[in-house]
Amino acid sequence: MFGKRSDGKELKNTPAFFKIVPMIMKERSDSQVFFNQDIAISAINNYIENKAKEGIKLSILDIIFAAVVRILNERPILNRFAINGRIYSRNTISISLAIKKSLTDEGEETTLKILFDGTENLFEVHDKLHKIISENKDLDVKNGTDKTASFLAKIPIPILKCAIGFIKHLDNTGHLPKSLINISPFHTSAFITNVGSIGIDSIYHHLYNFGTTSMFFAIGKKKKSYVFTDDEIKEERCINLAFVGDERICDGYYFAHSFKILNKYLQHPELLETGLQEKIKDPELVK
Repeated sequence: MFGKRSDGKELKNTPAFFKIVPMIMKERSDSQVFFNQDIAISAINNYIENKAKEGIKLSILDIIFAAVVRILNERPILNRFAINGRIYSRNTISISLAIKKSLTDEGEETTLKILFDGTENLFEVHDKLHKIISENKDLDVKNGTDKTASFLAKIPIPILKCAIGFIKHLDNTGHLPKSLINISPFHTSAFITNVGSIGIDSIYHHLYNFGTTSMFFAIGKKKKSYVFTDDEIKEERCINLAFVGDERICDGYYFAHSFKILNKYLQHPELLETGLQEKIKDPELVK
């Protein structure tokens, strides 16, 4: 039946604007909005250094991951997606990322998707993140995404075009098998890429028209920048966080307020040490 999906529940009572917009902006490439912010990292660095003295090894990526997982739970409208003219509330919280198995031109790249329930504390997020990265760093390891891509790559181009078109049709109509959705990095709450790890500043990464990704975060390299705090401009050591989002899922106020909460967690990582009691439901699902 059209409208039913294994990865989300269709929202029937969204405001009129959000019923019409997906009909006008049919693809994510039509509805992308861009935002970037310099994030002062002195508080993060101090926190990481203090935890290192306790024997706990953390990175900026760990803290950003944990902060994004937290706002996806606390701000559940961010975890919506638009497809085929409909808005859905996603059933799970997941974050995808691409990793290089070795930092060389020839190094293989693989894409991972990590599932969270949204109640995790910083240390639990760290453990999940590094466990899956460690498992996939080995050149001999092929995850479900790698195996599916390798299989499809062997199909002759004319047949592959038809196959990809059929897969997109299944996705648009809600009939894509759950097994494919589970291994697809394109069916995820958010993508995070740490381009700072390869020495460049943040980028605006496009949202994929295939799948359901509504948000993409790119983390840039460390640099000096000027930030406005306490009614004055200060030079700080920063990273730039660039964001691309699908404006069909929520309004600008909701995005902006969510970013303020995200920055609060980045400036006070200790708030992420305590997990949440429960996953917060989309407000449309509790009416």
